[in-house]
Order: sequence, then structure tokens, then C-alpha cells
Amino acid sequence: MENHKFDEFLEIASKLNDNDIIPLLMGSVGLEVVTGKRWDAQDLDIHVPGDERGWEVPAELNIHNWNEIVNIMASMEYELIDLHEHEFSKEGLSVEFGIIDTLPSFAGVQLNDLELHMWKGIKYYLLNEYQYLSVYEASSKDSYRSENNNNKDFEKIEFLKKLTDPTKTYESPFTTIE
Repeated sequence: MENHKFDEFLEIASKLNDNDIIPLLMGSVGLEVVTGKRWDAQDLDIHVPGDERGWEVPAELNIHNWNEIVNIMASMEYELIDLHEHEFSKEGLSVEFGIIDTLPSFAGVQLNDLELHMWKGIKYYLLNEYQYLSVYEASSKDSYRSENNNNKDFEKIEFLKKLTDPTKTYESPFTTIE
């Protein structure tokens, strides 16, 4: 499946890897990669190491290596447009950074359960379909997301429930690193 946003993620991930950061691809782009289904992703959601307290910490301090990330994104001609959301923009593409370390408390996804992937030497993490289900179910309880996401999360939840049905088998088209 051709996915220009995933290609852009790989470019960003490559530069993050150069700074010893292995990102987690979240959101619809990651879900498209895992399921092979188009979700009309509007942006790139990338999670990187940070303070597990998340929003309780000032935005300029809650992501580890934040200054390096700002420099990486600037070198790729992205402009920081919202510090609180850690959001960058270039040519209509929004890239938002989140904190990987909040996954256990937010959605019950344990960091040591994340699957490490490699594509042409670029390392990154992807959630599996069960982890995506946990994340979208947790997100659906967030009033802001449910009011502003046009019920897309509920469509994804229903799809993921069918996909994770134990009476069916599904194999990811991607290889994990042991």
C-alpha cells in the first residue's frame, strides 16, 4: 500500500534514530500500516520518550530530547506551530509528538510489549491490532476526542474488534525484530 505519510514518518524516524531515538508511529497512519486499510489520516502522530506524567509537566520539558527534535524538524523545514501540542507543520502536513511513556497509564499498553520494526535500517515501534484497540477505546472516553473526531474512533474500534476476533487469524505484513 502506497502511503506518503508513512514515507515521511520513515524520513523523520531515520533522523530520530541518528539521535538514538526510536519513535512509535501512532494514529491513523500507524493503523493503516498495521491493517492495510485506509483511514484517511490527517496528520502524523509520533510518540517518543518523555516524562510519564505527560501534561502535568510543562510542554517544553515533558518530551526528552525536545531540543534535538526541534532541530531535526527544523532541518526538515518543519515549523513549530504549537508548543503545547508539540505540533509541527510543513506544506500542509501536521506532525505531532506525544509521549510514549504515558501509554501504560493511558491505555494499559506496556512499553516492553511494543513491537520493534525495521525498514531499510530505520528502527521504529508500531502497536499491534490489540494495542490499537486499547488505545482507541481509551481515547474514545476522552470528551475532546469524541466531540472533535467525528466518531472516527468508534469506526476504528468496531473494525479492530472484528480484526481481533479470536475465531479469525490475521498476520501482520511486517517483520518484528527479536
